[in-house]
Amino acid sequence: MNIKNAVTLSDEDLRYAEELVENGRFPSVSDVISAGLTRMRMLDRVSEDPLAGMADEIRRRAELPEDQRIPFDGDTMFDEIRTLIRERKAAKVHGV
Repeated sequence: MNIKNAVTLSDEDLRYAEELVENGRFPSVSDVISAGLTRMRMLDRVSEDPLAGMADEIRRRAELPEDQRIPFDGDTMFDEIRTLIRERKAAKVHGV
């Protein structure tokens, strides 16, 4: 069931919605608004997903200023992982 309702949009939002209609992406401004609400509902559902939370955290960290980012040195990281694997294998061999 559809219910008619008046919605107030900023000039910028209305121009964007009208562009989407003009470009043939949506048949009407009403459909643009409806698609936006549908997407928000989908995002609400996805936010309960742990992987979506990880994606949000990655995006958040990517937006940090360069001096606040966690440095990433692939070679060093892989060397540390290899060392950790060797240590765990050695511990299993020695029954630790």
